[in-house]
Amino acid sequence: MWNDDKKCAVVLSFDFDAESIWIVHGLTTPAFMSRGAYGANVGVPRILGLLEKYDIPATFFVPAETVRRHERVVKEIHAEGHEIAHHGDIHETPTGLVIEAERRILETGMQAIETIVGEPPRGYRSPAWDLSPNSIRLFREFGLLYDSSVMGDDFRPYLLDDGGKEAEIVELPVSWELDDAPHFLFNFIPYMAGLSAPSKVYETWAAEFDGAYECGGVFTLTMHPQIIGRYHRIRMLDRLIEHIAGHDGVWFATCSEVATDWVSGRK
Repeated sequence: MWNDDKKCAVVLSFDFDAESIWIVHGLTTPAFMSRGAYGANVGVPRILGLLEKYDIPATFFVPAETVRRHERVVKEIHAEGHEIAHHGDIHETPTGLVIEAERRILETGMQAIETIVGEPPRGYRSPAWDLSPNSIRLFREFGLLYDSSVMGDDFRPYLLDDGGKEAEIVELPVSWELDDAPHFLFNFIPYMAGLSAPSKVYETWAAEFDGAYECGGVFTLTMHPQIIGRYHRIRMLDRLIEHIAGHDGVWFATCSEVATDWVSGRK
């Protein structure tokens, strides 16, 4: 599946929502906003330190609202060599939007990221992990290489279906099992139990990597700085990276790198 005798691709992706995840739900009191700020001020530095330790590139999906609030942090992520990708304006769901509204959100996010990194993002992840009937058409309009929002496979990229035809948009599928939020995020309204032991999550994630490795596929994790950034969780991620890196032929890569390699291998 991969070029240059690579056995398995591994993508560490981080949805850098910061305050936007709370704003979009109308939760703007100091406690909720501080949870978002924690992600920017504490979570991101810890993540960057861990990625530097292993010399691993990652993809950060960033809403335009995060760019506006935390321009310095986003610039630092990019300066460290990581990919900055599209994650909406204020973490909106595209489902149910008319095409003009969805287009405006895509355009706002594209412009915000291009202003910071000097080029438009190559990929998108829906804040809702779902798409509208117009999304794929708009991805093509904006020249995106890939999407990472839906769940049609568990170890292979594939081309999105656009009205019964393959679109030239690579899907890097996600999974709720491989997202830190269902495991760890606690909240009262809406109620989310979260607070799993890191050992439980490590067991799940390590087993999923082992499966992807056996298949020679791609293992994609989705994490959030305000969640994975806690000490006990970042240490679990450190342990997981060590486990993954102990396998021959593992390729840690950004979403763009994986999508590009997969497309070139199909030709």
